[in-house]
Amino acid sequence: MTANPATPHIAEEDRLRADLYNYLGVLLSAPPDEMLLAQTAGLSGDEGPLGQAITTLARMAKVTKPKSVESEFNKLFIGLGRGELLPYASYYLTGFLNEKPLAILRQDMSRLGLARADTVFEPEDNIASLMEMMGALIVGRFGTPAPLSAQRDFFNRQIAPWAGHFFTDLEAAKNSVFYAPVGTVGRLFMEIETEGFRMSGT
Repeated sequence: MTANPATPHIAEEDRLRADLYNYLGVLLSAPPDEMLLAQTAGLSGDEGPLGQAITTLARMAKVTKPKSVESEFNKLFIGLGRGELLPYASYYLTGFLNEKPLAILRQDMSRLGLARADTVFEPEDNIASLMEMMGALIVGRFGTPAPLSAQRDFFNRQIAPWAGHFFTDLEAAKNSVFYAPVGTVGRLFMEIETEGFRMSGT
C-alpha cells in the first residue's frame, strides 16, 4: 500500500509532539469526561522526567471521577467572577486581558491560516487554543505542515514567553489535584520544546 502523495509524511517524533500539544489543549479547554479520563488512565511513560509525569497523571486519572474533575476545573479556570488562574497570554504578559499579545497572536494566526472555531468564544490567546494551534501547525491540519522554522517562530513568540509560568502555577495551584500533574507534564514539555527549538536554530 502506498501513501497518498498529497499527504505529506510526518515524522513519528513530530506526530507525538502534535499529539501531546493536542492532548494538553483538550484537557485545558474543558473538564475531561469519563472516556478521556479512561484514556488518560491507560497512558504510561518512560523513565525520563516527562515520562514519569505522564505516569503520575495516569495514576491520578484512575482515581478521578468526572464530577470531581469538573468541580476542580471550574475552581481553577472559571470560578465566581474568575477562577484561581487566568490562562491567557495577555494576562501573564501584561497583567490585563485582551491586550497587545492577543492582537499580535491574531496577526500571526491570519498569516498562518489559523482561525478560531465559530463555537469558541474565549479570546484566542488562552493556553488551550495555543496548544491546539501548535499541534495543528506541526501536522498541517489547516494546510501543509509548518516547517520547523515557522513552528519555532510561533512557539517563541506566542508560547515560550509565558506557558512555562502558567504550567508552574497550575502545578502549585490551591485547587489543583488532577490538574497538578497536568501542570507538570506541560511544564516539562515546554522545557523540552524550548531546548529543541534552541538547538534547531543554531
